[in-house]
Order: sequence, then structure tokens, then C-alpha cells
Amino acid sequence: MLSRSLGAIPLETTVLGFGTSAIGGLYRAVSRDAAFETMEAAWNAGIRYFDTAPFYGFGLSERRVGDFLRGRNDYVLSTKVGKLLSPVPESEIPNYGFVDPLSFKVDYDYRYDAIMRSYEFSLARLGLPRIDILYVHDLEIRSLGAEAYKKHFRDFMDGGIRALEELKRGGSITAIGLGCNDVDACLDVLSRAPLDCLLLAGRYTLLDRSAAARLLPMCVKSRVALVVGGAFNSGILATGPTLDARFDYSTPSKDIIERVRCMQATAEDVGISLAAAALQFPLLQPNVASVLIGTAKPLNIIRDVALLHTQVPSSIWPRFESFALSAKPSATSHYRTALPIEGPTGST
Repeated sequence: MLSRSLGAIPLETTVLGFGTSAIGGLYRAVSRDAAFETMEAAWNAGIRYFDTAPFYGFGLSERRVGDFLRGRNDYVLSTKVGKLLSPVPESEIPNYGFVDPLSFKVDYDYRYDAIMRSYEFSLARLGLPRIDILYVHDLEIRSLGAEAYKKHFRDFMDGGIRALEELKRGGSITAIGLGCNDVDACLDVLSRAPLDCLLLAGRYTLLDRSAAARLLPMCVKSRVALVVGGAFNSGILATGPTLDARFDYSTPSKDIIERVRCMQATAEDVGISLAAAALQFPLLQPNVASVLIGTAKPLNIIRDVALLHTQVPSSIWPRFESFALSAKPSATSHYRTALPIEGPTGST
């Protein structure tokens, strides 16, 4: 599995990373054995970048990831801050889509002390001596609402960013970033605070190119690495426009279905799957350090690694543009064969 540098930071991530919301029980229960079998499949495939968060299963994902990585070497680990967990009776566990989570509630808090506590609690749940990357989780209107966003954004700028900078300066972490679903939120923070990376879900994909016009050029100029989540846009780019397809966590509109149908026909015209094109598209940009895949099934890991190594002709990429959302190419766009994936400093 090849690796890429994380922007200007002396850290490399494998071009495929493993996202761990699914093994935290997102939408369906996952046993400990199934979680470990999936992580073992990822490890055996060469994946060495693991991303987790306190929010995933309310601590369950972090516990499982920590138990799996303990005793292993040469991995990169990221988790998130901004959502503090507090114990509650089982009857008061909030419903955020996780099945059989641990008995905690979630409080959004982006202040200095909360960031520091969140980091320390994550270390305890992980049972590991280090965390490489800390992302600020869901600091965006979409997750918080407009009024709460203003408050939390102010709290972060007044103190939370200072906590992250102190942790980085002291060597406790290597990189700081923002993890969210919203381009404008990334622009808000990036224009005011020094970040090393962004974990952006669903906004730089074959279908949704919202990040291409403004955010991607800003990242390239500032040497801020991009980690892409949601490369399949909640599944529709993996399944195609099926009856049960999902786009952005919900039922797709007729417009989205038609766009994906045209993309699928374009891919099939050159003998490849739409899923292969979707997985490889973000990696056409050298500034994209990694694409996260999230699953609780080992076979899905094997499938996605095979998609990564599918030969996609470079001539096909411009043909997808007219079907994409916000399909305005950035100044840094270029089209080439996604593989072999070039990394500035080799591979793992």
C-alpha cells in the first residue's frame, strides 16, 4: 500500500485509510470479533492509517481500535475532539444511529479545557501512548445549527485552537485538523487558524465536487493536506442508482439518480466499474493524502483494495465532469491515470 505525505507535516498516511464508525455500530450492531476481523483484513491489505472518534459508538470504536493496534508498529492514528462523553443510564443513551453503543451521552464543547480533556480521555479509551492527528469534529452549521455554530466557533477560536497548538508544540500530537462535511466550515477555520490537514466527507468526490472551486486551491497554496471521507457519497457511487441507494445519508433526488446513471454508463463504456472510478478520483489530486473506507465486513476491504488497483484510463476523467455537482475544475486539477499512485517519499 503506497503512502503520501500529510502536506508539510513529517507524517505519511497510506493512500487508503480505515474509517471506524462502522465498527462502532453505526446503523447495525457489530460484534468485537467482527470488528477485529475487519481491522485485520485492513492491516493485511497494507492499510496503516486508522481514523476513529469518541462519537463512534460513544467510545466503543476507540476501545476497539486501541485494542487492535496495541503492540503493532508503523501505523498512523487519528481521533477527534469537540464532543465530550459523559456516563448516563442505559435508558438515557441518545440515538445518533449507533446500535449497542456504550452508556454515554455526547456534549459538544470546543473550549480549551474541553479539548484537553477530550484528548486525555481518548488516550485512556485507546490505551495507547500516542495519537498522531487530532481533528476538530463537526464544527459546522450542518451539525450544530446556525446559532450554536456561532458560539462554538467563537469558543474554538478563543481557546480550542490554542489547546491543539500546545499539544502539537509539546510533541503530544503531530498534526491538527478539522473533520467535517461542510466546505464553508473548512474555509471559516482555515482562513483564521493554522491547520495541517482537513478530513472532508463527501465534498470532493466523483459526484460532489463542492471543494474544488475554493477549498482545494486554498489547501494546495497553504500545503494543507486533504483526507477524503465518503468517497462513495453514502453508497450511491458504489451501488449505482439502485432502488435502495443512498446519497449524503438519505434518499437521492431524481437529479442525483440521473447524474449517477450517466456516470455509471460512462464507466461501463470503458469496461470499469463506477465504484473503481469513485474510489480513485480523489487520489488524482496529489494534495489528497488518503481516502478513508469504512466498513465492518472484511470482504468489503478486499473489494475496495481491488478497486484501488483497477486500471482506469486517464481519458475517462473529463467525461465525468458534466455529470458532477459543482463541476467547476480548480486551477490545480489535472487528469492522469490514478495508479500507480505517486507518493513523494515512497511507500509502506
